[in-house]
Amino acid sequence: MANKLIIVESPAKVHTIKKFLGSGYDVVASAGHIRDLPKSRLGVDKEHDFEPEYITIRGKGDIMADLKKAVKKADKIYLATDPDREGEAISWHLLEGLKLPESGKEIHRITFNEITKNAVKDALKHPSEINENLVNAQQARRVMDRVVGYELSPILWKKVKGKLSAGRVQSAVLRMIADRENEIAAFVPQEYWTLSCTIKSGSGTLVDAEYYGEGGKKTQLRSEQETDGVINSLAGEIFALAEKKNQTRHKAAPFPFTTSTLQQDAANRLNFSTSKTMRLAQQLYEGVKLPGHGTIGLITYLRTDSTRVAAEADAMCKAWVRENYGPEYVGPGAVRNSDRAQDAHEAIRPTDMSITPESIKSDLQRDLWRLYSLIYRRFAASRMKAAVYESVSGRFESAGHSFTAVSTHLAFPGFLLAYDSDEEKPKKDKGLESLKEGEVLSLLDTKKQQHFTQPPAHFTEATLVREMEELGLGRPSTYAPTIATILSRHYITKEGRNIYVTELGEVVNGLMLKSFPDIVDLGFTAAMEHKLDQVEEGREDWHELMREFYPGFSREISRAEQELQKVKVEDEVTDVICENCGRNMVIKYGRNGKFLACPGFPECRNTRPLLERTGIKCPKCGKEIVIRRTRKGRRYYGCEGAPECDYMSWTRPKG
Repeated sequence: MANKLIIVESPAKVHTIKKFLGSGYDVVASAGHIRDLPKSRLGVDKEHDFEPEYITIRGKGDIMADLKKAVKKADKIYLATDPDREGEAISWHLLEGLKLPESGKEIHRITFNEITKNAVKDALKHPSEINENLVNAQQARRVMDRVVGYELSPILWKKVKGKLSAGRVQSAVLRMIADRENEIAAFVPQEYWTLSCTIKSGSGTLVDAEYYGEGGKKTQLRSEQETDGVINSLAGEIFALAEKKNQTRHKAAPFPFTTSTLQQDAANRLNFSTSKTMRLAQQLYEGVKLPGHGTIGLITYLRTDSTRVAAEADAMCKAWVRENYGPEYVGPGAVRNSDRAQDAHEAIRPTDMSITPESIKSDLQRDLWRLYSLIYRRFAASRMKAAVYESVSGRFESAGHSFTAVSTHLAFPGFLLAYDSDEEKPKKDKGLESLKEGEVLSLLDTKKQQHFTQPPAHFTEATLVREMEELGLGRPSTYAPTIATILSRHYITKEGRNIYVTELGEVVNGLMLKSFPDIVDLGFTAAMEHKLDQVEEGREDWHELMREFYPGFSREISRAEQELQKVKVEDEVTDVICENCGRNMVIKYGRNGKFLACPGFPECRNTRPLLERTGIKCPKCGKEIVIRRTRKGRRYYGCEGAPECDYMSWTRPKG
């Protein structure tokens, strides 16, 4: 009979771990948290040092009963939840909820960074106790987020509409996206021109040179007139190769994946959303069934901001590189240091380099295989040498103007053999390489081209995650849930890969900026995240952190409540007449912003889109341009005569 009990989080891990252990072990799952704050009320005692009130999660009664039965049968109990602050908190809740200290049983905490036989057995040999600092760090975040969310959200319900939400991180991220949208909307394009010349040496060698500037200084051509002036000055003039340089450039191998870089590369290369990436990575971590291997975890723990790699894994990967590419490709395997990296876990990597993507392609679902292949190739590349590019650059002078030409080629592929780069392809120009300094060339042809400066790019999920990481907004485990939350609230929308703020998002962000500037201040949010990290490190008491934070936040809540009491929020009546019943239609807010609705609901359910007028005439038919919204909430400019007139523009027309 099994006398040792292992409790894990996910039911998917149960079979994987059971396979590694003998009959003396029973493995059961808690299916995540068993206790949490109540949903129906705040659940935080602000009068008594912000103590949380935990209850058994609704629907977890049967799981709790099964866990208690398993505990009774066991002599030793191992809490084997995930190796992070959330996992530590789940173990602590199991300890408290199952009353394990009172059971008289031997209780241990074990963690493993990968679900493999060696990792699990090694963890059982080195049990420990629950890390109170990690538990406190999770409690601090949970309590602060609960207080902020439960006291802020009612303000939105009163001011805008029900079922909205605000949060410590999500509101700051929404502000960041809205700021980018405002930058794009305010951007004024600037005209500029480029000029290229095809020049020929006496031996017939052709070179394409780009305009650099005048008098040895970089010069931007702002108009066609300026560009034509340069072209006219070159007539009948010679080009002299004033300088020629040979250079070698090294492109360093990438670091192995962290959570954020995995999300970014999966978005850019595989077009995966952050939530899809994490869902698939969870499957790869928890275990998949493979012929010849059984059920095995294919990657290490997926929530990490460290690029550290265990010595054994480092040696395993370098041996694989040596065998598959040759000893000249084995690199040092650099590690990136970051002030914010917790370094609690390794980077995300394969658990076994002998399980190549090619060998299991037919055994994995397509997207699961694509993500594993990405992780595998990235880890292999991280243990390889840099790619080496050799280039020749030339500076040509003519009539006081400078022109440049560059020829590059890949001299040594290095890590690119395993993980190709997204950078521009090398340009091999043998003509430039054959020229000598001082050589004279003649002008054959010129080509001028008009351009306009471009506004900042819209955020994609990949660039948003990168920005969140750089600014310190949230942590690896929260990037995907934060984006998913503001998407589900319809504050933002996605079209293709680009993210746009909806009208509802603009309204919510405007309210937050006005009434709660600290919550949406990026610096304040990042600083608070740092303090929460200090709780995890045992350098900050989480109760003291709440005592410092809450008074200022409470004053902002009170001030907003007083202001809102003076505003009677009603539907705005318009002069638009409902064609069904004759009432004046009113402006309401929907999931994508404002629309017109009949106040006679539910007897009359008539609705119409709200057209915001611009006073600009349509360049096609002369009617007025109005602001419309796509089905996903993105704003555009269209003719009020649609669909008869099909004019539309994403940017405001001139008028």
